[in-house]
Amino acid sequence: MAVATLGAVVLDCPDPAALAGFYAGLLGGEIVHDGEGWVELTGVGGTLLAFQAAPGHVPPRWPSPDAPQQVHLDLTVADLDAAEKEALALGATVLDAENRERSFRVYADPAGHPFCLCAG
Repeated sequence: MAVATLGAVVLDCPDPAALAGFYAGLLGGEIVHDGEGWVELTGVGGTLLAFQAAPGHVPPRWPSPDAPQQVHLDLTVADLDAAEKEALALGATVLDAENRERSFRVYADPAGHPFCLCAG
């Protein structure tokens, strides 16, 4: 028997509204400001994605054993090339996308969190 259900995935970041805007551009949905330093992305299927202000936020370095990613998002897309173009236009940076034969590519969002675009 489960003890809990997953309520949200929360990303710490320096600017919750800006990061919510980035992910709204990728995933759709509506941005809801739910208090000082907290923003949610609603209307997207699955688990709630939220953003929390973290003063002094230090993004992970990928790949690095000194500052590992610890968690990342896998975003399923119909067309890797088209999704990559949109992600980069929204402010993502490429971390590992050289192997165009793989079913995934690795990027960082504007706050430095790694995420993957995965063929679906």
